[in-house]
Amino acid sequence: MSHRDPSSSLADRSPSLLLARRNLSRNRLRSGLAVLGIVVGVFAIAALGILGTVLELTAADSLGGLGNQVIVSPNADVGSETVSPRDVQQIERIAEGAEVVPLVTGGAVAERGESRTFVTLYGTEEPASLFVAADGELPERHARGAIVGSDVAADLGVGVGRTLTIEGAEYRIVAVLEPQEGISPVSSDNAVILPPAAFVEEEYTQVIVQADSGAEAARIADGIREQLNARDERVDVFELSSIIDQIGDFFDLLSAFLLAIGSISLFVAGVSILNVMLMSTSERREEIGVFRAVGIQKRDVMRMILVEAALLGVVGGVFGVVLAVVGTAALYVFVAEVTLSAVVAVQNGLYLLGAFAFGVVVSLASGLYPAWKAANERPVDAIRGG
Repeated sequence: MSHRDPSSSLADRSPSLLLARRNLSRNRLRSGLAVLGIVVGVFAIAALGILGTVLELTAADSLGGLGNQVIVSPNADVGSETVSPRDVQQIERIAEGAEVVPLVTGGAVAERGESRTFVTLYGTEEPASLFVAADGELPERHARGAIVGSDVAADLGVGVGRTLTIEGAEYRIVAVLEPQEGISPVSSDNAVILPPAAFVEEEYTQVIVQADSGAEAARIADGIREQLNARDERVDVFELSSIIDQIGDFFDLLSAFLLAIGSISLFVAGVSILNVMLMSTSERREEIGVFRAVGIQKRDVMRMILVEAALLGVVGGVFGVVLAVVGTAALYVFVAEVTLSAVVAVQNGLYLLGAFAFGVVVSLASGLYPAWKAANERPVDAIRGG
């Protein structure tokens, strides 16, 4: 029983690949530099594309559910200073099924002994709809006591069960809020939340509507504009989803710009491969002439040279993708704000595949002219070297 050499078996199956490998190994430095150009180009496209996606998704995570919120406030341009209880009832009918939280806002100095600090005051009966407690419990219906932000508690040295004084009135603290993360229509760190009865005003200065989705928030905002502003522009209606959309548009533009930069580096690598292929075919001119003289077809010569170019692209593409994966993993490990969901997003996989495919395509395109030139030269002229 005879045993065939694995290398000869591979040569039988793909002689063009082995011939391309041999030809490229003739000048390892030149081939290596061409591969390096593809590595840099593929890495640049993949890494910059992934960076844009990570930035966008990380920003979206930090914004949380802002896109589902609608803020209604009096329109000062027409002399409106408050939102009436009747307006709030109308908003509740329009936003049926969504949370509607009317607020009274203001500012004052909070005191505890010799310590004092300026705070933002919020008056609401439903603090649990907007805030999260780090210590104590938020009442379902806020009727007495004060809820303080983390900065206020630190500045005054107070906690749950202690008291603070605001404008001569003493309030017992029922909860301390968690430090604020991300962006919110209400600033909680330097806030004190009181029952609405603690305020002189009987009308509200702001209404926050928390919908289930951005589309629902848009519907509610349109309804409020149509009904409350039917005669006069009495209220300003602001959809926070508009900010999210603008941020998304910005990151789309940023990603396109970053990809354009990466593509330039890959085209430069393509020029390098074109030069390598031209020099390689020029050095092997007589060899290619002999191939043609003994009956090798033009398409076989073109295939041989294009396989060489493709091999450079595949090797460079693989290394470029690996470097991009390593760089993305390092971003996740060393940057605390970057989340795992942003790193493993489907878009990132598409960037890796797209960058690899683009690298191979650029390599093949760069090998087309040298392949055509070598295949179409007369065998006699190639052998003579003239």
